[in-house]
Amino acid sequence: MGTIEEIERRIEEADAARSARRTAAAKRVGELAHQRAAVAERLADIERDLGEVLAESSDIIEIDELARFTEVPVADLTRWLDCRKTGRVKRKRSNAGAPATKKDQSRGPSVAETSAASQASTMPVPAEPHADTVNTPVRMAAARSDSVVLPGLRQ
Repeated sequence: MGTIEEIERRIEEADAARSARRTAAAKRVGELAHQRAAVAERLADIERDLGEVLAESSDIIEIDELARFTEVPVADLTRWLDCRKTGRVKRKRSNAGAPATKKDQSRGPSVAETSAASQASTMPVPAEPHADTVNTPVRMAAARSDSVVLPGLRQ
């Protein structure tokens, strides 16, 4: 049986070898991922350029003709043309100068309002009966599936 120091040394040696392999693997994956990102960015630039050329030349040559002359599949040419169209980012108009308007009631509640309403409907509310309604049956709306029936109340 080895001493405590020998055991520690053996573990450190084993960990050092494993750590070196892990480090090498992580470095290689990192390098390849960076290379891939650079190539993908370059490819996207080329595809946008192809789309621009296809759009600019659409009045003088059709995609079918280009496919026939270049032996590039119509699907690829069409994809590049479409890629050019979707590559543009549309900006929303600013409402900074527009007067404040009331909330459009036809749209329904916003996400924040819906979340607050659903949270409120699932939280238990202590019920204190009024003197005039102690023996009066209470009907709960059954239209909503998330209705909460409080203990002690009859439906």
